[in-house]
Amino acid sequence: MPVILIFLLAFLNINAVYAFDLPVSRISDDSLLRIRYRDAWMIEAPGRVLSQRARIDTLETGERVQISTMQGTEEFRILFSRELMRGTSAVNRSPTGQFPGWAQGSWMLTRRRDTGEATQIRIFLRSDQNTHIQFRPFDRDKSFLDVVLYGGFIARSIPVAVPFDRLFTMQLNDILRLVETKFPMRYFEPDLASYRSHRSFISNVRSHLDNLSFRDDGAIDENGNFVFIANLQEQNPANAGLNCSGFTKWLIDGILRPVTGKRLAITPLKAPFGQRGSSFTANWEESRDVFFGLDWIRNLASEANKTLRSPAYSVLEEFEVRNDNFSIVLVNQGRNFNAQSYPGFLGEAGFGIEGLHPLLYTLAIDEPFSFYLAAVSIEQGSPRLRQYFHVAALVPYFDENGVFRIVVFESAEETSFTAFRNRYPGHHINLVKIPVSSRFDP
Repeated sequence: MPVILIFLLAFLNINAVYAFDLPVSRISDDSLLRIRYRDAWMIEAPGRVLSQRARIDTLETGERVQISTMQGTEEFRILFSRELMRGTSAVNRSPTGQFPGWAQGSWMLTRRRDTGEATQIRIFLRSDQNTHIQFRPFDRDKSFLDVVLYGGFIARSIPVAVPFDRLFTMQLNDILRLVETKFPMRYFEPDLASYRSHRSFISNVRSHLDNLSFRDDGAIDENGNFVFIANLQEQNPANAGLNCSGFTKWLIDGILRPVTGKRLAITPLKAPFGQRGSSFTANWEESRDVFFGLDWIRNLASEANKTLRSPAYSVLEEFEVRNDNFSIVLVNQGRNFNAQSYPGFLGEAGFGIEGLHPLLYTLAIDEPFSFYLAAVSIEQGSPRLRQYFHVAALVPYFDENGVFRIVVFESAEETSFTAFRNRYPGHHINLVKIPVSSRFDP
């Protein structure tokens, strides 16, 4: 990935003001504007382009677009940045005076500084700097289309029967019609109403967090007593609390109690669940708790899906996340982001954490009524064994303004997704699906 991306990310690091976006088909056309600036900005020699000052022009709809350049060491970009809008609905919006470069409809052309060659077009279909489509030249008559969501390539090298330079001035909807059977439009048009229960659930959980504290090996049993998971002995009330496992049980109890009227017992949650391990790992299960976190979240998910959906959904094949929609991810390596192959789900390991962000984004779209329990693992110790040592709850959703968010609940508190992801480089995450509910009573 060119160094110019680092400049772009720094440029985009502003206080975001999001708003409701329009359906992609209703993004106002700016092709006439691009035609007007084509020769002087997209074809002209790099030095002359870079000497030009930024300017603001107006579309026929009255929407404003800022035309500017951004320099990298080897490449530079020409930006047609839409004005960011805010409002209370998609039909009640007002301009903010901000042109961040990623507002819905923004368009970018990347060119080499030495030769002036055009190498990429990037278009933002949502007001989200982490989601975009991009085009690359292929030959004289064709181009390639990529769809990138939070660093994951959901589609890669879709052929487009249009010369690359023709895309400079082509209408967006005309381009998308060429690939409509292969283009995953659903990832750019979330149904915000589908996430009302997520927002209620998150609010309800947050309202209880001040009453909780962390305690190693702590959980609440079926009778409402704070106990230790290992031996079920009661904790001292003066410093009673929950560890990461006990906290996920508290979350699931809060969802199930309004339906069943009771909490789950602890001992069944420690039982082995599904295929995992071998005759070799069996010798270490008791001394190193190799699969404790994996068994724990599987048992919780089985109980939750059985109660809130039906017994048919309590089996591993129904609630364990095993599919992803991408095979390439962008990985931060020092000053650059490099595209690397992504193997997806691995048995008894789950997903590499480097692909967790795009995975949760696509799950939020494809499974809009679920959240997830995660078991974190890595190979460690002597002998080296994969060990599931931490569990957490991950709640991907879209807020009232259409902004994608991931809430992380772990170890009796709320933390950030960035902190969670950065804490476990090189680790794997196993995910199980939980039906989300707005009713919560732990």
